[in-house]
Amino acid sequence: MARWEPNAPERLAQAALDLFAERGYENTSVVDIARRAGLGKTTFFRHFQDKREVLFGRGTMDDLVTKAVADAPAAATPLEAVAHALDATGREVFTPARRAFTIRRQEVIAAHPELREREALKHLGLIASMTAALERRGVPGLTARVAAELGALASTIAYERWSDPANGDDFGELARRALDDVRATTALC
Repeated sequence: MARWEPNAPERLAQAALDLFAERGYENTSVVDIARRAGLGKTTFFRHFQDKREVLFGRGTMDDLVTKAVADAPAAATPLEAVAHALDATGREVFTPARRAFTIRRQEVIAAHPELREREALKHLGLIASMTAALERRGVPGLTARVAAELGALASTIAYERWSDPANGDDFGELARRALDDVRATTALC
């Protein structure tokens, strides 16, 4: 690939995923990733702070969720605002075209403790972003936190269902069902 081609972050993420799967995370360097993507090390660091970050999108999910919560209808309940964010996530991130990459990404993350750690930190950051976005809507702190935690749980359940190759449903649809399941289950608690 020529260095001038567009989509450097996606190319770097794909190269990293391939190399982590082939060689392991520990045996892959930033230079290896950049070289596989047909780019230089400087370009890598223009987009990502380190090799762990290459599979995590530099906060784009936080930005997406924050904006979607803010854009939810004014009369939406906290969980409805979270559902609005999950719908946006499905439209923007968990698309049919990205399903194979995302499933493979999750397999690589599961196989490497450093990547699992980064995934956990990103998950906590997403909950914090959702909580803050709900609070900006005027939702009281504890309510915002609970809604964000329930939304994150619904998102995790939806992701597990969406990742199943036998399931062809849309992520947003699965997330809404998972959120309904979470609501129903909390009523039993």
